[in-house]
Amino acid sequence: MRINEIKAVITGGVSGLGLAVAKRFVASGGKVAVLDVNADKATAALEALGETSAQYFELDVTSEADVARVIERARDGLGGLNVAVNCAGILGAGRVLGRDGPMPLETFSKAVQVNLIGSFNVAKAAASLMQHNDPDDGKERGVIINTASIAAFEGQIGQAAYSASKSGIVGMTLPMAREFARIGVRVMTIAPGIFHTPMMDVMPEHLQQALGESVPFPKRLGQPAEFADLVQHIVQNAYFNGTTLRLDGAVRLEPK
Repeated sequence: MRINEIKAVITGGVSGLGLAVAKRFVASGGKVAVLDVNADKATAALEALGETSAQYFELDVTSEADVARVIERARDGLGGLNVAVNCAGILGAGRVLGRDGPMPLETFSKAVQVNLIGSFNVAKAAASLMQHNDPDDGKERGVIINTASIAAFEGQIGQAAYSASKSGIVGMTLPMAREFARIGVRVMTIAPGIFHTPMMDVMPEHLQQALGESVPFPKRLGQPAEFADLVQHIVQNAYFNGTTLRLDGAVRLEPK
C-alpha cells in the first residue's frame, strides 16, 4: 500500500502512540480519523495534524454499536478506509490479592473490555467496511494493526489483568489474519516495550530514567515516533501478516 493513499482510523489517536501514528500518516500525505474518549485533547491534536487531513470522533471502543457507527462515519468523512490502528488502552494495574483484599472483578473486566474487546470491536468493524474496497495491484484491501505489549509475554506482579488483555490481542492476531486473507485484509500486532507516553509522564523523573536504563540497548525509553516508524513499515510491506512484532530494545520484564 502506498503511504500517501492511506485513509486510516486510529483509536487512542489524540495522544501518545496513536497521535504519533496519525502525524506520520498525515506527514506522508494520508488522511486520518482519530477516535478517542478524551475529547478535551481533540482540539490540540487536530491543530497538530491539520484539519484538512484529520478528523476527530469521540468514541468508547467498548461499545459495539458506537464503534460500528463511528467507523462508518469516519469512512465516509475520509472518502474511504484502508487502515485501522488500535492504540486505545488502559493499564488495569493491581495485584490479584492486594492489601485491601482480592482484586474486584470489575478491575479485571475493565482492562479486558477496553484493551481486548475494544481492539476486537474496531478490527471487525473496520474489516467489514474494508472488504468492499477495490483491491490494489497486490489484491490488498486493507491493513489492521493492533497494539499489545511485552507484558503479554512477561507480565509483572500487578499486571495480571493488563497482561491477560494484551495476551488476548496477540492470540487473536493469527486466526483473524487467516480469516481475512480471503478478503485481502492483513492483520498485525505490535508489542511495545517501555515507551515514553503520557502515562509515563505521571512517574517521577528518576523512575523514568531507571526504566530507560533497564533497556539493554538503546538505554532509554522508546519514542512514539519509533512506534510510528514500524506502523508505517507494516502498512507498506505487504508480506507482514498474522504475527506480533516486539519493539522493545531487547528488554525483558522482571517479576516486579
